[in-house]
Amino acid sequence: MPRIQWDDLPVALRDHLFERVRQRQIAAEDLYALKVWRESGPVAPDGPWFRDFGSFKLCGEGRYPKTFLLRGQVARGQEI
Repeated sequence: MPRIQWDDLPVALRDHLFERVRQRQIAAEDLYALKVWRESGPVAPDGPWFRDFGSFKLCGEGRYPKTFLLRGQVARGQEI
């Protein structure tokens, strides 16, 4: 199965993700939890997915991460 892609993201997608991190004011310790998870090489399921980190959710589709949601915002797809 393919892994979630973190490198060589399309420029518009990369910029969107960085903008969402700034807008959502995600704390450094939460970003560290994301980093540790990323380094584990998570598998990319087909279709929409999300990972709940408690204070935020990372949402994606297929191999690409797509956006960050705040706690309480509803994510769609398979939880991974």
